Amino acid sequence: MPSDSMPLLQGTLDLLILRALNLESLHGLGVSRRIDQMTEGAFVVKPGSLFPALHRMEQSGWLRAHWGESETNRKAKFYALTRTGRAQLERETGRWQRISGAMAQALAQ
Repeated sequence: MPSDSMPLLQGTLDLLILRALNLESLHGLGVSRRIDQMTEGAFVVKPGSLFPALHRMEQSGWLRAHWGESETNRKAKFYALTRTGRAQLERETGRWQRISGAMAQALAQ
């Protein structure tokens, strides 16, 4: 783990994955790279956490998957948000905005 990265707090992985897939479908490594990019390296998601989460989210109906070719011409499973996934992204975003606002307020005391 790079020195600047932090462990994921419970519940953040789902939101980060949903947010990473908000604009386009990505394969697993692409999701991991997008999270790294979005958080400027603060969160590094390892395959052992990422792939079970993607599978669980697909089973929950938040993601749909299809096989395609990666940028390196390898067969890869690509994930995209479903309508249910977009609704979940909105719920999770609101929840984390309330949490982070409350924490900011508590730390400002």
